[in-house]
Amino acid sequence: MPKETTLHQRRRAPTSAELHEVPWLSLLTQEEQFKIVPQLVVSDPQTGDLVCKVGKPVTYWFGVISGLLKMSSDNESGQTMTFTGVPPGGWFGEGTALKREIYRYNIQALRPSVVAGLPVDTFHWLIDHSLGFNRFIMNQLNERLGQFIAARELDRMNNPELRLARHLAALFNPVLFSGVGEVLRITQQELAYLVGLSRQRVNEALRVLEARQLIRVEYGGLRILDLHGLRTAQF
Repeated sequence: MPKETTLHQRRRAPTSAELHEVPWLSLLTQEEQFKIVPQLVVSDPQTGDLVCKVGKPVTYWFGVISGLLKMSSDNESGQTMTFTGVPPGGWFGEGTALKREIYRYNIQALRPSVVAGLPVDTFHWLIDHSLGFNRFIMNQLNERLGQFIAARELDRMNNPELRLARHLAALFNPVLFSGVGEVLRITQQELAYLVGLSRQRVNEALRVLEARQLIRVEYGGLRILDLHGLRTAQF
């Protein structure tokens, strides 16, 4: 029986279509792109695969080309706390990459995905040389700060409809997740993993949000109708 290959062993060069999905690439100069593109790699985590693991040193800065990942950690009692989902267009771990630290969270695939990686040394070269890249990272960090402040508030929310609305608003963030657009391809079970509710309770909450015309449930996903409403609605 052939030995199973690792995510790193399955890495390959990105296709032109995959490069088109890297949101910060167009912000680089032609000279910078010429240097950086050959160093970008992609791989294909399957459901349950870990892209990043607690305690492992950072080697790449990662972004989602397609699929869905979740960021989580385990507390002292062994319970898993999910921080956020990472849909297409989302790049994550820039703080860890900047400090060259070990990961303090797990990043796991919720479905078969395509993930791009930029070597951490190349990441630092861009920080040192590219104005466009620095602006992108600054915007990322600013949005990330707001995201995690909102996540702390979510921890104290017991209302399922409110929790789901705020989680969906975070997943539709156009700065952090430029590849989502107006439709998020996600199942109710995947939402249940991210929000920390049962699939049945997620289904009930989705009906409430749909009745308020904040979202529309479509085959294979959700369409955003009122992003501001998801961010501000009270239940």
